[in-house]
Amino acid sequence: MRLSQTFLPTLKETPSEAQVPSHRLLLRAGMIRQVTSGVYNWLPLGLKVLKKVENIVREEMNRAGAQEILMPMVQPAELWQETGRWDKMDAELCRIQDRHNRDFCLGPTHEEVVTDLYRNNIQSYKQLPVMLYQIQTKFRDEIRPRFGLMRGREFMMKDCYSFDVDRESALESYEKMRLAYHAIFSRLGLDFRQVVADTGAIGGNYSHEFHVLAQTGEDDLLFDPEGDYAVNVEKYNEAEAPKAKEELEQKKGIEVGHIFLLEDTYSKPMEANVVQQDGKPTPVTMGCYGIGVSRVVAAAIEQNHDDSGIVWPEPMAPFKVGIVAMKYKNDAVKEAADNLYQSLQAKGVEVLLDDRDASPGQKFNEMDLIGLPWQCVIGPKGVDNGVFEWKNRKTGEKIELKAGEYPAGFLDDQQAKVA
Repeated sequence: MRLSQTFLPTLKETPSEAQVPSHRLLLRAGMIRQVTSGVYNWLPLGLKVLKKVENIVREEMNRAGAQEILMPMVQPAELWQETGRWDKMDAELCRIQDRHNRDFCLGPTHEEVVTDLYRNNIQSYKQLPVMLYQIQTKFRDEIRPRFGLMRGREFMMKDCYSFDVDRESALESYEKMRLAYHAIFSRLGLDFRQVVADTGAIGGNYSHEFHVLAQTGEDDLLFDPEGDYAVNVEKYNEAEAPKAKEELEQKKGIEVGHIFLLEDTYSKPMEANVVQQDGKPTPVTMGCYGIGVSRVVAAAIEQNHDDSGIVWPEPMAPFKVGIVAMKYKNDAVKEAADNLYQSLQAKGVEVLLDDRDASPGQKFNEMDLIGLPWQCVIGPKGVDNGVFEWKNRKTGEKIELKAGEYPAGFLDDQQAKVA
């Protein structure tokens, strides 16, 4: 993509309403814009990041055996009344009426809808297990939306639901999802911890949260840096911990995922049964598994940024490399930049070419701001000498290489040359 043709409305100044790094940087980098409190437009580069997260989530859900569906955001009150949540939920549940004065809500989650889908289409143990998921917009009418994408009212979420004949089988589905979550957050390049959790308003009796470590997190975590143990500080129990409290590390965490073993919390009141081998119907055993996809984008920035801007983990970056063409109108610079741009594209590398007639300072500052993993600077002097300057955004390391060479590890984890 050429920057001269890209809708990227960057800002020099930080908007006053932005209180945390991710909100400030997403606004300044031209990746999101607020429509109303807690509701945002996703602009081209921001949407590319969101889609990167979605794709990794989708791949791991599919690999775990879940099947993608899409359920409606607008849900009838009758389903929520069956479980009692229509009356139990507070003002976070956005309630609306149609022209016939029938009650609906904007879905903050989909347990009722998916349970209704199950009971109308599956009856026998022979049809189980089944895992269904979607990646869809949710709405929760937060009393005080804040911190940009960290706590908005409208957000993108992956929610998955498992249906099994009994608890033993349900725990197997739960374990598949737990491992899938580890794969997802590892592939995204995030430093995260799995924590035993409360079930909260969703219900159930077995639950884990997944937290991205960041200074702006709202949860205080204690964890073993050499093992898998992690817990919220208020839930620390010395008898259950593998080490003494002083031997554990304490950091802030941002919750980005939550998994629950629901059992019959929804299937029993909604009479979603499975006919067992003995011919008797019993409530189907359920699990649910959520990831805040848009929150992951914000959490990644909270964990990966510096004074100059975002430092995207490579799997999430909108582009792998940005070519900074100094004096692009110079014929030699233009030819060298275009050749590298086309060569990288031919190799399947996602590349952004800054071909604008802008000052060096503006080009460097904005490239640092948007946080691409690599920058390649091409200027008249370098072209004359047959060299380009490559910069690693994360480390700040710069290296001059001959035209046609890449830094070590840029392609296939080894020094590579343009064919």
